[in-house]
Amino acid sequence: MLTQISDLITAANVGIMLFFSVAVAPTIFMVLPAEWSAAYVRKFFPKYFLFLGITSTIAAALHSLQWVQVSLAVCAVVFYFSVFWLTPRINLARDNKQLKTFNRLHYTSVGLNLLQLAAFIWILFKSVLAN
Repeated sequence: MLTQISDLITAANVGIMLFFSVAVAPTIFMVLPAEWSAAYVRKFFPKYFLFLGITSTIAAALHSLQWVQVSLAVCAVVFYFSVFWLTPRINLARDNKQLKTFNRLHYTSVGLNLLQLAAFIWILFKSVLAN
């Protein structure tokens, strides 16, 4: 039962990540003025990363397969890294108009997020087959 709850949490994380990537982010930048969209994203991402880190931690604790626990824990650590280390540096680079540093850190953040999404999908696929 706990493994299924873990899988549901992981599936919800996939949905959250896909919905934000496909629907929310593009809309923010198309609808809001640049100053407002930047302010919104700056407030949103710490909450996004922290929520996904917490839910990934819970999912890791609930799953019965050790490799899934470790995989979800690694994803959680990356979310915590993103919220507590990476995002503040992205914001600082933007504030200081360090475009090259901002772009490098931003693309690192996007790449990590895509890897986590892929990991979640892989975990779900393998976990469902194992159970």
